[in-house]
Amino acid sequence: MSKPGTTPQESAPLCLVTGATGYIGGRLVPALLDAGYRVRCLARDPGRLRDQPWRDRVDVARGDVLTPATLGPALDGVDVAYYLVHSLGTGTDFERLDREAAGAFGGVARSAGVGRIVYLGGLLPARVPAAQLSPHLRSRAEVGRVLRASGVPTAELRAAVVIGSGSASFEMLRYLTERLPVMVTPRWVRTAVQPIAVRDVLHYLVGAADLPREVNRAFDIGGPEVLTYRDMMTRYAAAEGLSRRVIIPVGVLTPGLSSLWVGFVTPVPSSLARPLVESLRHEVVCSEHDIADHIADPPGGLTGFDRALHLALRRVRDDDVATRWSSASVPGVPADPLPTDPAWAGGSLYRDIRQRAVDAPTDAVWSVIEGIGGENGWYSFPLAWSLRGVMDRAVGGVGLRRGRRDSHRLRVGDALDFWRVEEIQPGRLLRLRAEMRLPGLAWLELSVRPDPRGRGSVYLQRALFHPRGLAGHAYWRAISPFHAIVFGGMARRIAARAVAASTTPTTPSTAPTGKTP
Repeated sequence: MSKPGTTPQESAPLCLVTGATGYIGGRLVPALLDAGYRVRCLARDPGRLRDQPWRDRVDVARGDVLTPATLGPALDGVDVAYYLVHSLGTGTDFERLDREAAGAFGGVARSAGVGRIVYLGGLLPARVPAAQLSPHLRSRAEVGRVLRASGVPTAELRAAVVIGSGSASFEMLRYLTERLPVMVTPRWVRTAVQPIAVRDVLHYLVGAADLPREVNRAFDIGGPEVLTYRDMMTRYAAAEGLSRRVIIPVGVLTPGLSSLWVGFVTPVPSSLARPLVESLRHEVVCSEHDIADHIADPPGGLTGFDRALHLALRRVRDDDVATRWSSASVPGVPADPLPTDPAWAGGSLYRDIRQRAVDAPTDAVWSVIEGIGGENGWYSFPLAWSLRGVMDRAVGGVGLRRGRRDSHRLRVGDALDFWRVEEIQPGRLLRLRAEMRLPGLAWLELSVRPDPRGRGSVYLQRALFHPRGLAGHAYWRAISPFHAIVFGGMARRIAARAVAASTTPTTPSTAPTGKTP
């Protein structure tokens, strides 16, 4: 019931979502809004949420679970707090960081009077001691215990493989199956798992906001089928009309070697693939379905694996992927300092600047700029870009194969191959920040403005690099000889494509629609 003088929406419970820039968090926010909740997002960089379609419907608090002093204002007045963050990928110390972050979050939530914490963890194998779990699963389980012991009633939802457009598990399955008609695979392809559709994960997360206060426990959540990874690859091939895949399991591929293999074949880097495959060493099957005592299964029942595949593939084909595994920032990659001239504040800043007059309107040039990366490539010397991507993956970086969330439109925070969209001013400027492994900070800035002479446009391209130590200076000098080929070629081809697009007549049947068939 609404309080006097308030609207129903103003009196609705307030939910705090951590990890709103990530894969699950970015989908949970609109689901909570649609269910009638008020939502506040916790973000280290609120600007990352600027272009989300739901941004004007939520509050945003700047903060970080690893900086407890920032949590008080974010948790003030919150009824339900969703804990959807982890420190995986920050280094070998991630278990300690996760433990400390969860402890701080739970303590501040208790002091703020938060009524419930909801945490999405990992499904644990039965009767396996904690010491034998993968570091990833062991840490996820420990975070759940810490939150449940915080004094705030906590619902820990434990899920295994999540199937949905853009999820790391789905992308790994998709690319392994599509690219390898014959596979020599590790033993874990024969391990039983219980996958769950992302829509069912969201159903339970939203439902957990209304759990009775006395509920303080973990729940296993999974789909209606138990499958092996081999089963999932076979059924994916059938769903896509691919030839029957030949799968030959061998016993010599360790999780480390497996992750390198996955990183080589799929867009998922080995640093993320390793915890995924390590978690498949043991059977991860639900041991109970007690969640149904509190939250009814989704209307129509839990989503079967084939149906989940169909929904995910339809989203991919329709170019309608809301979030991807790469939505979250790469841990440890700083966003500052920004390369704003001339007030940029610190040390050396190397620049490669290219400018071209283009005999095309600004919107034609902008269309080419916004279409960069992914399947469209980088408009110059594809072999050089590919080799740079391979080198990056070889040292544990994200590589060049993350692609794009949307083949036509970009928004702040989008991953774009081994870049991240740091700033976008539609029709005018695109700034990308490098997330490859580098001895320094790097940006690529592409912009267009009307030609002051009234003839077409002016295209401006800047590659900026702030070196870190002697290695950074040596790196820039080593690659400088290739700039004329790579960056010069990029400027020429972007201009040429814009001119070609502006002079090619379109018909209603061939004009761009913003969606792929």
